[in-house]
Amino acid sequence: MAPLTTASRALARSVAAAATRRTTSPTTPTTAVAALSTSAARLDTGSTYQSPFVVESKASKLPDWSKYMSKNSAGRNQVFSYFMVGTMGAISAAGAKSTVQEFLVNMSASADVLAMAKVEVDLESIPEGKNVIIKWRGKPVFIRHRTQEEIEEANKVEISSLRDPQPDSDRVKKPEWLVMLGVCTHLGCVPIGEAGDFGGWFCPCHGSHYDISGRIRKGPAPLNLEIPQYEFPEEGKLVIG
Repeated sequence: MAPLTTASRALARSVAAAATRRTTSPTTPTTAVAALSTSAARLDTGSTYQSPFVVESKASKLPDWSKYMSKNSAGRNQVFSYFMVGTMGAISAAGAKSTVQEFLVNMSASADVLAMAKVEVDLESIPEGKNVIIKWRGKPVFIRHRTQEEIEEANKVEISSLRDPQPDSDRVKKPEWLVMLGVCTHLGCVPIGEAGDFGGWFCPCHGSHYDISGRIRKGPAPLNLEIPQYEFPEEGKLVIG
């Protein structure tokens, strides 16, 4: 038994000594890693080193634009650019004009509406001293062929005494023809001609009296009878509207 025990102890010592030598040997993995790091650091300090693993990217290169460059001079290219800009501007302006014109044509009144907006009256059929009532745009229009006495009476009135001051000359284009809307300015009634306290028109609804020029002289109406737009295109013809 003694020789066997001694042999076991000798074998254990030899294994431990071998392990110690391996951990302290300069060829161990730890020593190899340190040596590799030192070598890499020395290589990094050099300016001529290029890594064999770096591949140049195509995105870092500038493309060749030479085949896209114009062979003409700069002045000729500018003239062409100005021509194109001017042409496009003219086309755009023409299109905008056409669009606006079509819109206005569609929004304007039709021919039949315009025909109803004007009324032509033959004045030769109206005797002196008489009234005629016509319909225009759904409203009655009074046409009075005044006598010379009526014209003088209308001009004798003191303008400052009127509720709605207006001379007779501002209400007529021809003294013998009085044209006005037959709508009372109080509440829209239709006055009666050749009636009232002043020989003109009288509104029976609320008692408004108008003189031979259609001016309010008595009653609740605040304003004179309205004068529509009219003209005399020729002798003996009246166009209202």
